[in-house]
Amino acid sequence: MAQSGAHGNMDIQDQKATFHAFLMASVWTGGLIIQLVGLLTLAFAIGAGWWPGLAVFVVVGVAFGLAFRLSGVYWAVQVALWVLLGLGGLITMALAG
Repeated sequence: MAQSGAHGNMDIQDQKATFHAFLMASVWTGGLIIQLVGLLTLAFAIGAGWWPGLAVFVVVGVAFGLAFRLSGVYWAVQVALWVLLGLGGLITMALAG
């Protein structure tokens, strides 16, 4: 038979940390998917060009970062992506003539 005073005494810090990590991974993944869909839709499907697509990518990234108060690692990854996508756009333009 279970003890009457044993309910609610389990340490759940590991479970909380795991669930928090899962939620943050979901937010990161969802944000990156939305950013990528916006970039590719404007750049290729609509034909607006790479730079408007990159602008949407940046705006959505900033909005996600501020809305969910994400860590400095998120911002570092975002800035790295912005720089790489910007350089990719410049290189593609230079090669295209």
